[in-house]
Amino acid sequence: MKKNIIYVILIALIAVIAFVPGVKEKLQDTFFPIAAIENAVHIDDEDYDVELQGINAPSTNLKTFKGKAVFLNFWGTWCPPCRKEWPSIQKLYDTRKEHVNFVLIAMNDQEDAVRKFLKENHYNVPVYIAQSPISEKILPKVFPTTYLLDKNGRILIKEDASRDWNTESTHQFIDNIIK
Repeated sequence: MKKNIIYVILIALIAVIAFVPGVKEKLQDTFFPIAAIENAVHIDDEDYDVELQGINAPSTNLKTFKGKAVFLNFWGTWCPPCRKEWPSIQKLYDTRKEHVNFVLIAMNDQEDAVRKFLKENHYNVPVYIAQSPISEKILPKVFPTTYLLDKNGRILIKEDASRDWNTESTHQFIDNIIK
């Protein structure tokens, strides 16, 4: 009888974690570090070599951000989860743009559609369209995919799902990597 109760409780806990929005992320942020910095994957010089056409920012190359902390997001106007996380990215940008370089790369998108999306929603986070191949090391397999890179090119966060980026834990994490 006791075993059955324990199993029911465990199944209920797993169901809550799996199906209640936000619980998984909260537990993840609370109990597991976003990344183990010592074991982080490094982005090499050649991985940074991506020509970027600026949509609401000057055109540049991703390698101009080498040696700096970078919030790198791959998204598309056609992607509902990408659109869902945009308000939180804008809020994070508004409060942390002095400490982290934001590079949002629109994928499989037309320039006009991206400009329209930014204008309609009053977003001003720097957006680009890649004009050269993107390294397999950072090329997303799903959208959105977001990386937080430290100034040494280490991937400290890799999130391949929509998420609320305007959280206290994200702000603290950014504050810690810029020290």
